[in-house]
Amino acid sequence: MSDKKTLFSAVQPSGIPTIGNYVGAISNFVKLQDEYNCIYSIADLHCLTVRQDPASLRKATQELLALYIACGVDPEKSIMFVQSHVPAHAELTWVLNTMTYPGELNRMTQYKDKSRSHADNVNIGLMDYPVLMASDILLYNTAVVPIGADQKQHIELTRDLAIRFNSRYSDTFVVPEPIIPKYGARIMSLADPTKKMSKSDENVNAFVSMYDDTDTIIRKFKRAVTDSDTKIYFDPENKAGISNLLTIYSVFSGVSIEDAVKEFDGKGYGDFKIKVGEAVAEGLKPISDKRLALLKDKAYLDGIMVKGAESAFRIARKTLSKVYRKVGLYSPER
Repeated sequence: MSDKKTLFSAVQPSGIPTIGNYVGAISNFVKLQDEYNCIYSIADLHCLTVRQDPASLRKATQELLALYIACGVDPEKSIMFVQSHVPAHAELTWVLNTMTYPGELNRMTQYKDKSRSHADNVNIGLMDYPVLMASDILLYNTAVVPIGADQKQHIELTRDLAIRFNSRYSDTFVVPEPIIPKYGARIMSLADPTKKMSKSDENVNAFVSMYDDTDTIIRKFKRAVTDSDTKIYFDPENKAGISNLLTIYSVFSGVSIEDAVKEFDGKGYGDFKIKVGEAVAEGLKPISDKRLALLKDKAYLDGIMVKGAESAFRIARKTLSKVYRKVGLYSPER
């Protein structure tokens, strides 16, 4: 590890990542790895709060790692590992559970939302996963955590638990700071541009997945919701659909939004949507080609997982041993 600050981020291998996940998170991973010591986890344990098809979860875990690498995350620069491969995550969660109050977990907005959407499977893991998330972060002496607005409560709990433990047992954990990366943009739903694009949206036309082919991508953009006006200009409040498409076009074409407005001045919505779809398809093609090539080399991907888990294990075990000693758990001399 260098003198750079440590950054930690985790993504669940549930559902297929969208271009919103790519623009808002994964593409930032590539840029951030030059500024920080980056540790990126594939958070498969978190997925278990919702019923999963075991074979699909294993496949999605491998595919997400391949996608990371295809997008430019470098295994030589960043630690990439699968959460369940490092037992310390579950072990630290138990210790932190003994310091977490029910009221803190009950008021979590995501717990309330997920309880409503999965009413037939409201389990303790669903309530407790913010503590597992805190463990994920605190195990690695994490200084910064890139977050979206929906993760604000979770990072606040993580900070509270770190401060609470340090106060009770002396300084042990680094208290992490949330950051909103200065890169990227917020990508909205194609079906309802007032809402963030989501891979869990029941309407498949609302999002573009990182695994969609060219024809599918262009078809989805043709169906994108806009408005009854005919002018193309950037106004997120009054022209949410058109503004979202301009943002997407700018990200994938490299053209500024201002120049994109000039480019499409006087053009119809139909032509504009097709051009946006083509820009996205062209931007995703090299990523898709590399991802598919990586998936054919299982030995290489498994090697990255093993190497990443070994690196993460060493850091996490050192932190966990310190925690165990401070809370009074006995360890025999070897």
